[in-house]
Amino acid sequence: MTATTDTQPEDLRNRMVDRIDAAGYLRSASVERALRTVPRHLFVPNASIEDAYADKSITTKPGGPGGRPASCASVPTVVAMMLGQLDARPGDRVLEIGAGTGYNAALLAELVGETGQVTTIDIHPDVTEQARRALEATGYGRVRVLTGDGALGAPDQALFDHIIVTVGPWDLPPGWRDQLAPGGRLVVPLHWRGQARSVAFVHQDGVLRATDSQLCGFIPMIGDGQDGERTGQIADDVALYFDRDQPIDPAALHGILAQPATTVWSGASVVPNESTDLIWPRLTGAEPGTCRFAAEPAAAEAGLCNPAFTYRSPALVDGDSLAYLTLRGPDPDATERRWELGAIGHGPAGTRLAERLCEQIRAWDRDRTAQPTITAYPAGTPDEDLADGVVIDKQFIRLVVSN
Repeated sequence: MTATTDTQPEDLRNRMVDRIDAAGYLRSASVERALRTVPRHLFVPNASIEDAYADKSITTKPGGPGGRPASCASVPTVVAMMLGQLDARPGDRVLEIGAGTGYNAALLAELVGETGQVTTIDIHPDVTEQARRALEATGYGRVRVLTGDGALGAPDQALFDHIIVTVGPWDLPPGWRDQLAPGGRLVVPLHWRGQARSVAFVHQDGVLRATDSQLCGFIPMIGDGQDGERTGQIADDVALYFDRDQPIDPAALHGILAQPATTVWSGASVVPNESTDLIWPRLTGAEPGTCRFAAEPAAAEAGLCNPAFTYRSPALVDGDSLAYLTLRGPDPDATERRWELGAIGHGPAGTRLAERLCEQIRAWDRDRTAQPTITAYPAGTPDEDLADGVVIDKQFIRLVVSN
């Protein structure tokens, strides 16, 4: 650990919270107080104090060779964002899926106070042991730390007012819904159509409904029902990510980027650092063929493709055709630096797909803060009982996204 003065951790912690506030991720005074109180550096003792309060994740349990970490401390801005979505209050009972370092559980303990209850669970015994030691050492020994399969929740402790998930599931195990009190909130970084978003579901009449989702990224959850994302190469250094319920065949698209391209421009534009992330969930509520277009920088540098964001651009696929998000600009003669959004299409239906993608960009442009409604019904729910929208069938749920 870096040698520091006694006051430096507190100074760095306050600077961290100030950065989170300036970025717009603090929704409540209670979350701010918790972040300014809990000593994050004591939960990541192998990191320097500077790294402990930097806006980055810290790996605490490596995965296999070349793989993703098995456990880590999440980026502080994401932690703050998800706690804001959760809205835990004094006296609440909270379940956390994914104990990690114990830091998030300590923040939850601050939010619910002495009259509340926090339970955290993780499948790795060494992770829970480390979290338990850190919580006890920092004065949060009242947090219940369990070792077990987070997909099963903690039925002996249910019902919970809130459940927060700090791993990235593709599906929602039924135990989470069953252990959530009516009106309770589930905040979960759910994967669908090639993206991951922290979704704030509310338990209503046996289903989970959300109108708030935020861009995020988490270590993928493993286990039953969590292997629903598919991937396939369509060219050297270019791949598509999609869901198993989609009739997307990467082999039918192999080499398509070498075919003539059609570019359609939307007329919508963005300035530097302006977010476009709500375009993607909007697409999922309108286009069943939405997926993720991922290119290595070498593919773009070679002129094979020109995605807006190399590793993560939304795309539409229909049979042997595709279109993906692109951008151009800025105009060197303009007084303001702006990039116009558009779509590049390939294949027999490429132009049509590019036009449809631009239609959704224009819809987003008319109200850039509009969120789709995301509803998770139990698997087996009849079609006539579902809300209108695009249906995404998973093992445990039928997810409906509607704009």
